[in-house]
Amino acid sequence: MPSASRPRLRLRVTAAAETHLRAGHPWVYEGSVREQNREGDAGELAVVYDRRDRFLAIGLYDPASPLRLRVLHSGSPVTLDDAWWAARLDSAFLRREALFGPVSAPGDTDGYRLVNGESDGWPGLVIDRYARVLVIKLYTAAWFPHLDRVLGLLAERCPGFAVVLRLSRNIQETARAAGLTDGQVLTGEVAENPVVFRESGIAFEADVLRGQKTGFFLDQRENRRRVQDLSRGRRVLNAFSFSGGFSLYAARGGAPEVVSLDISAHALHSAERNFALNPGLTARHEPLQADVFEWLGQTTRDFDLVILDPPSLARREAERAGAIRAYGKLAADGLRRLAPGGILVSASCSAHVSAEEFWEAVRHSAERSGRKWRELRTTQHAPDHHASFPEAEYLKAIYLQLT
Repeated sequence: MPSASRPRLRLRVTAAAETHLRAGHPWVYEGSVREQNREGDAGELAVVYDRRDRFLAIGLYDPASPLRLRVLHSGSPVTLDDAWWAARLDSAFLRREALFGPVSAPGDTDGYRLVNGESDGWPGLVIDRYARVLVIKLYTAAWFPHLDRVLGLLAERCPGFAVVLRLSRNIQETARAAGLTDGQVLTGEVAENPVVFRESGIAFEADVLRGQKTGFFLDQRENRRRVQDLSRGRRVLNAFSFSGGFSLYAARGGAPEVVSLDISAHALHSAERNFALNPGLTARHEPLQADVFEWLGQTTRDFDLVILDPPSLARREAERAGAIRAYGKLAADGLRRLAPGGILVSASCSAHVSAEEFWEAVRHSAERSGRKWRELRTTQHAPDHHASFPEAEYLKAIYLQLT
């Protein structure tokens, strides 16, 4: 933070970065900073000035990250006072209130994303809700000095909620020096972990202290609802099932048999516990531990609905081409397991593979299968996981049916 002895941190950036900032892009990369007046600390508010010395943007500075500045505001100068921060959070909350109702009111869905990072104007920070527990996930140490402010804003809007801190791996060592740890309960109490929450009336557990992401894959909710609508009378294979989200929706949709296939015994145990939380689901559920790539290529079993929702297959740009080939092979193997009239739902969460590249890989596999098919739909982000700039777009799915 600036003080009487230190001037405001000022940055000047390349012409290309100026153009991106004017277009609303929320990141300034290390290589785009061409001049700064002094060294900066993580979490300082840094102002970007253009080549004519006019205000361009203000954001959170992080000297340890290749994303040197995460933009909070661009355009006309603004004072980031208490009212500004409150209005920024209220905007995110109002978006979710339109989807799920007020955070304080009971509803059939009390697990969803409250704040979606850059796309809600909170770069490098997400907040997920699970019943009466909020999970803050940080991706930059620049938020450490501002945590108390965030907690105060949340306490005003979600009184009585517990708050858990989750940290991306790259900042956990820095966090320890600041007295913060991954899975730390910041306020309130988490009486039981996993936390039980509801999504579309189905009960699920979320390991908010140690689980992947913030404890559950909330971003696939809309696709799970679509799978439910397609499942009546169908034998379903949920590959890369994790804790069984698609499996439970398929069971509620009327599937008589559901296979949850995953390499992780821990994930399959979670899926079984989720079924136990919903005794009204009468489908025969078969948890099956195996490597999906190997099992799909070897099994002779067939299904009426196959769901392929693997973890990211391209975590860096260099892996993009291999991931596209892998998505194509998965789709080809999934299609071979479909009975006549069967449906394939294939999804990708790899940000380095574009939606069109992914959809075309699956379509190409369908063409090469020699079977007749039609495309039912393509989908992308759920409304509480909206993406406001290209790099935030990672989720996509395609639905094909054999005819």
